Amino acid sequence: MKNNMKNLTYAGIIAALYVALTAVSAAFGMSSGAVQVRISEALCVLPVYTFAAVPGVTLGCLISNLIFGASLYDIAFGTIATLIGAAGAYFLRKIPYLASLPTILSNAVIIPLVLILQGVGGWNTFPYFAVTVGLGEIIACGVLGTVLIIYLERHEKHRKMLFGK
Repeated sequence: MKNNMKNLTYAGIIAALYVALTAVSAAFGMSSGAVQVRISEALCVLPVYTFAAVPGVTLGCLISNLIFGASLYDIAFGTIATLIGAAGAYFLRKIPYLASLPTILSNAVIIPLVLILQGVGGWNTFPYFAVTVGLGEIIACGVLGTVLIIYLERHEKHRKMLFGK
């Protein structure tokens, strides 16, 4: 019971952080579209430290998409892309420096489809959207997420305080 409550608390905190960081990105017009850098996506590497981060970032993405006016396609499939990325990070927890790859790849494939379904471009724009969304994910999750992992790996005291590991 105690462990379930702890995991629920972690998931809630991570979801809230995701929403708050998405709000920062949205304030600068970077949270959606063909070119997007959602700094909240850096949190998609946290499943390396706790499984609670998988539902945490997924719920955070869903809430963010609802708050910041995403289309129904983005609400559904954008959230699924984040879930796939977070679950992939969990499975790569023994190689934490690769944890950002599932998020980068799932978003680079799924979000261009969302943009096309929304009517932003035709099927011929898929490669362009894959590159622009992929580059945004490389910045948000690849760079910032890896910086977060480096910090947590080098500061064992903080990592243990946050995740008990």
